[in-house]
Amino acid sequence: MISDTIPGLTSRELSRLIGAVSDGLPFPDEHAAVAAVARTALSSACEPGDTDAALLVSRLGAARTLNAVTGDATPHAVRRALLEADTSAVVPSERIRDALERWRGRLPRGSLHAPLERAARLGARLVTPEHPAWPSSLDDLEFGMPLTLWIRGDPSRLSRLERSVALVGARAASGYGEHVALESAAGLSDRGFAIVSGGAYGVDAAAHRATLASDQVTVAFLAGGVDRLYPAGNDDLLRRIARDGLLVAELPPGSTPTRWRFLMRNRLIAAVGTATVVVEAGARSGSLNTAGHAAQLGRPLGAVPGPITSASSAGCHRLIREYGAICVTTADEMAELAEPMGARLGPAEGDEDDDTAEEIERGPPGKQVQ
Repeated sequence: MISDTIPGLTSRELSRLIGAVSDGLPFPDEHAAVAAVARTALSSACEPGDTDAALLVSRLGAARTLNAVTGDATPHAVRRALLEADTSAVVPSERIRDALERWRGRLPRGSLHAPLERAARLGARLVTPEHPAWPSSLDDLEFGMPLTLWIRGDPSRLSRLERSVALVGARAASGYGEHVALESAAGLSDRGFAIVSGGAYGVDAAAHRATLASDQVTVAFLAGGVDRLYPAGNDDLLRRIARDGLLVAELPPGSTPTRWRFLMRNRLIAAVGTATVVVEAGARSGSLNTAGHAAQLGRPLGAVPGPITSASSAGCHRLIREYGAICVTTADEMAELAEPMGARLGPAEGDEDDDTAEEIERGPPGKQVQ
């Protein structure tokens, strides 16, 4: 029998740990808090998009999954527990064995609660599916959804994602690309949309800056921990976003950004945005990976055209020509993409990479997390 509690964690210690990372917006009850603490330990042991972890957590619960990893549960015992919880969850014992070995080698050294302690010192907040601020749009990722979200900024701003546009594009953006990103972000912000991007150089940075200048909410999803402000050249910008918007990561504080993590981060940007617009992209731009995730999730996808002689816009032209992206040239058209009915009315009165990604022809990037 795999326990659904966390051994050695008293109610008092649970309250201390979870209270330090949920101040002002608490978890609804002790059961949710236990699940959240278990998820934090698992998030240290699992890479983003680990579908085996998502399957076990969804069927067994986070605490039982963590106990299976930290204890001496055999693959057969875990498989039996899965079948008892869901007779359709037929997973080979070999796959479970490999997953347990993978996670056991990556658990935090020392205290399992080290990620929570580190987040508390940083002033970061924790949001999980058990928390009222969890963005429900992430549920569309199914077994690709993140175990946790670590937040710098006011978690209540996550509600703004219900009306948001993801603006993405080349890191080595041209003057044209940065200009379009600035104008688009400012125009969408004036219409009440939150702007989502990845905090990178080029198009991302321009979109974030324009939104901050408009005193609206911008959200940057990071590939490492929320204490690893990358790229270093955007340090000041990312600190401003942490203060006036939101920095979000699925990996716990201290985690290092890697190429794979950048690619997997893109699925979150695509999932939370009401629509995704690629402002400027070369033939191998990482923003095409985000576009692929958006298309697979059924999110509206737009692309801004550029000069036909510009290699910096070749990816956008290909999205329009071969992948059904809508050609958009103004903030009005982007707003209409996100909200087809009544988008031009605007907000209600008083509302306040380097090119290292996989090419889109390798298939929908979402297959990486299935």
